[in-house]
Amino acid sequence: MMTQEVISAEIALTLPELFRERVKCSPECIAYRYFDKEQKMWRTFTWSEMSAQVGRWQAALQENLVPGDKVAIMLHNCPQWVMFDQAALGLGLVTIPLYTDDRPDNVAYILNNADVKLLIIEGETQWKRLYTVHKDILTTRIVSIQSFENKSSDSRLVFLETWLPNEKNYPLQTNDCLPENLASIVYTSGTTGRPKGVMLSHRNILGNAQAAASCMTFYSDDLFLSFLPLSHTLERTGGYYLPMIVGVTVAYARSIPQLAVDLNTLHPTFLISVPRIYEQVYAKIQNQLEKKSGLARKLFTLTIKIGWHRFEYQQHRASWHPSLLLWPLLNRLVATPVLKKLGGRMRFAISGGAALPPSIAKIFIGLGLGLLQGYGLTETSPVISINRPDDNIPESIGTTVPGVEIKLGQNDELLTKSPYVMLGYWKNPSATKEMIDEEGWLHTGDKVRVDEQGHLYITGRIKEIIVMGNGEKVPPGTMEMAITIDTLFNQVMVIGEGKPFLSILVVLNTENWQDFAKSLNVEADTQQSKPVQQAILKRINQLTKDFPSYARIRRVSLSLDPWTVNNGLMTPTLKLKRARILKHHETDIKEMYKDF
Repeated sequence: MMTQEVISAEIALTLPELFRERVKCSPECIAYRYFDKEQKMWRTFTWSEMSAQVGRWQAALQENLVPGDKVAIMLHNCPQWVMFDQAALGLGLVTIPLYTDDRPDNVAYILNNADVKLLIIEGETQWKRLYTVHKDILTTRIVSIQSFENKSSDSRLVFLETWLPNEKNYPLQTNDCLPENLASIVYTSGTTGRPKGVMLSHRNILGNAQAAASCMTFYSDDLFLSFLPLSHTLERTGGYYLPMIVGVTVAYARSIPQLAVDLNTLHPTFLISVPRIYEQVYAKIQNQLEKKSGLARKLFTLTIKIGWHRFEYQQHRASWHPSLLLWPLLNRLVATPVLKKLGGRMRFAISGGAALPPSIAKIFIGLGLGLLQGYGLTETSPVISINRPDDNIPESIGTTVPGVEIKLGQNDELLTKSPYVMLGYWKNPSATKEMIDEEGWLHTGDKVRVDEQGHLYITGRIKEIIVMGNGEKVPPGTMEMAITIDTLFNQVMVIGEGKPFLSILVVLNTENWQDFAKSLNVEADTQQSKPVQQAILKRINQLTKDFPSYARIRRVSLSLDPWTVNNGLMTPTLKLKRARILKHHETDIKEMYKDF
């Protein structure tokens, strides 16, 4: 395998320059793979073909737009996402990525707050949702990639086939923008209140992608599978700009439900995801194990144990042991069949966006998967730290990437300073001052500890710390992570602010709840009965037995109705909207604390 030609920071100082350099270096190499729904087959774009398309899109984008204007993109991951983004950046426009499943009122707020002049959407489904708020949207042009029978009277809506010029030989244009110029405004998920627009420059994003790219080696046959939304800064930096820097192919997964099939069709070597996906794969493994024989389960456990020791030995943290001689056999019988479900060629799986339970990481690593956890914020473009292949401690979030400085502030809060820290929040100087102090240190809001080798460990989220009535402080995130390892629990939220004890709101896994109810000899619709609650509490407290005694959970409220983006209880990046969940379950919470 040959290593790829990496485009350095000295050659490409802006994002459109990066694209132009990649086209020059690798014109006939495959840039993107995508599934053509009409032809029902996988197709490709080379870098030269992408260049021609970007030039064509630029010809259309010059319609009443000037450098500095804002344009928004609301598409699933696809080559057109890149075409639009690169066409806009090359003209000096500022791109605003939007989540395809965000609520219409939230989309309208972002479009208006960012002064967006043009919005590109996917098709009829999105338009129908947006039409409910179309009178509130000030955007002057809306382009739909798919054509459909337009029953609305909104003259702003046009279809891509008529918006793009017929000729395809338009030259690639690159505006003379500077590294410090604004490239994108990325709106945070808004776990509390309205989302804030994070202003990121070309230097912020490109510098961070280049720093992340230096943390591992890439080869000519590497393939990134992209399914985490490109509106998520982790995927945009790590799964779009980084592959462009190192010159490897990106394939776009069709959807989450089709992910398993796409993995086995495309055989990727890199995957970037939030912990939720790894947790779901883990849950499937556990459910399948429960249906197997006792011998099969013991063999799996032995494989993880020896595979983990093998990993620790490779990391120079453990000595050689004779049991390692069993690994080739266990790898063939157990590990390889499991990893084949991830395509069989996966070199590295990156986890970020939230904390990954170490016990889940241990399972995948024990099977031989190179699972690396990283950490960052949208406000830092986003990567602050990541574990390296030869220095991987799954309990940690790794060491800082080149160019990042850190220090601990009050209450062990992680502070960071780097060329990747945002320019500020769009139209919100007061929020910017809260986030970045006068010395330029960005306050992450996360409590950490740092070991002697510089590995970072998240110990809590300052704003989410529960202060109980007795003054004891509890970080709910670490408890929730320990509890959701159990596949009976889909979602949980620990509560107890100002209360004498902790309680928990639980969304059960519907399928596993049916089996659990049968084991208790109760009907599946009796979640709130005392025997059920006592059995659930016993299970939860067993999972949290290593926490201090004051952190014992004493009351539980059970539900089968999930918290989702659509019902406003989760952000598009799958983070809990804690304040809204508390309001939504107000009656349940009163019931849990009615005697106190």
